[in-house]
Amino acid sequence: DIIRTIRDPEKPNTLEELEVVTENCVEVQEIGEEEYLVIIRFTPTVPHCSLATLIGLCLRIKLQRCLPFRHKLEIYISEGTHSTEEDINKQINDKERVAAAMENPNLREIVEQCVTEPD
Repeated sequence: DIIRTIRDPEKPNTLEELEVVTENCVEVQEIGEEEYLVIIRFTPTVPHCSLATLIGLCLRIKLQRCLPFRHKLEIYISEGTHSTEEDINKQINDKERVAAAMENPNLREIVEQCVTEPD
């Protein structure tokens, strides 16, 4: 429910409407007392999607802000759905790269537009 309303950076649609994220792409495992591992596997609309890293960043930021429990978060591109999935997976799961990306005012503004709930 948290990620279904994230908007695509290029289109007026949500990631759910574009089937970039679905209920089946979310996995939650208990890893400790009141601590969970949340795994998201998203599918870009095309195998060469230039905004796949940005979509992963939006997923991470929205979940970090909204999950009501202690968690470890792993976000991946669905296997075989993007030409540079390995590189993108590394980027969106690297805390330092995510922090650096969110320090960029232009990038931060785009992420905020994508993750802000519609009125």
